[in-house]
Amino acid sequence: MRPLVAVDWGTSSLRVARVGSDGTVLEERTSDRGILSVPAGSFPETLRETCGDWLNQPDVLCLVSGMAGSRQGWQEAPYCTCPAGFADVAHALAWIEPGRIALVPGLCFEFLDTPDALRGEEVQVFGAMDLLHLDDGVFVLPGTHCKWVRVAEARVQSFATFMSGEFYSLLRQQSILARTMPDEDGPLEEAAFLRGVHHAQQARSLLHSAFSARTLALFDILPTQALPSYLSGLVIGEELRARALHGLEVVLIGAPALTERYALALHTLGCASHRLGSEATWRGHWALARTLQKA
Repeated sequence: MRPLVAVDWGTSSLRVARVGSDGTVLEERTSDRGILSVPAGSFPETLRETCGDWLNQPDVLCLVSGMAGSRQGWQEAPYCTCPAGFADVAHALAWIEPGRIALVPGLCFEFLDTPDALRGEEVQVFGAMDLLHLDDGVFVLPGTHCKWVRVAEARVQSFATFMSGEFYSLLRQQSILARTMPDEDGPLEEAAFLRGVHHAQQARSLLHSAFSARTLALFDILPTQALPSYLSGLVIGEELRARALHGLEVVLIGAPALTERYALALHTLGCASHRLGSEATWRGHWALARTLQKA
């Protein structure tokens, strides 16, 4: 395979990796030059400042995923409609420099006549599929906007976005609950977190259950330092309740601190999980490059 430079360009950060022909990550670099900090027309220069020495390799291929392909980014890479697999996404790459630098398109899916979108997470899912040798499964990508992705026959069939991380931040910082919360979240308090997960299953409405994060403090049932963990459990528990799990086994992809919480919540609800981190992103780029070479 050709030398590969994999680029994960998000809203607030830029991550790059030099990937070997066998999929091994040879070197990684990270920058705070997310798309919001890059002036219009400066994306080529910013990329070269980050990994120009890698891009000077003969016959190099550079694949760029994430928000760089959005309307606010380098250039819009139109979404690829689900169901979609490796070959569909590889065929829909938006080439900045033909045959050399391309933007990964992202995926769209329509539910109840309303579109949903992935922009970057599809590469992580493809990477997890390749690493775990899976053609079918459910992949969960926790974050500000958590993605639940269903794969069958090696193609993304559908997905759903849950604004769990953002809802937690809003409740934590801008609602009445903020008045009883400590200034900092502190380490996860597992008992309080799981109490929130189970309460969400029974209350069956976050609009109702969220107020318990105030009353548990008001009546001195939970200490102040445990409240962020409890609220986190409520929000994640609500998300899991909405998915109607019934013993489902999932692959979690993301930062260790977040995937740990989801794994705990899933386990207490009788569901198994497997956790992956940044390796899924780089493997996804490599798998797409491999697919492109075979085309």
